[in-house]
Amino acid sequence: MVIAGVIGLCVVLAVLAFVLPRLSRHPQNGAQRTLGLGSRAGSKAPGPLGRLFSKPFSSGSRAVGRSGSAGRRARGRLPF
Repeated sequence: MVIAGVIGLCVVLAVLAFVLPRLSRHPQNGAQRTLGLGSRAGSKAPGPLGRLFSKPFSSGSRAVGRSGSAGRRARGRLPF
């Protein structure tokens, strides 16, 4: 369920970053902050379970950042 949510968020954020590059920063930061909160909560589990529980949230946060920057980068490469 988390994976599907992150994929959907990445798609929406990439489109938003392509259409409105400046206005996409706030939603991107909010999504990364939320995923960081999940990662911190998951890492409180003892031992290897902490790494296992926090990994989907930290990789999701990285994916959200990459999709936002990729949308803005693609918009910057347009010829007009």
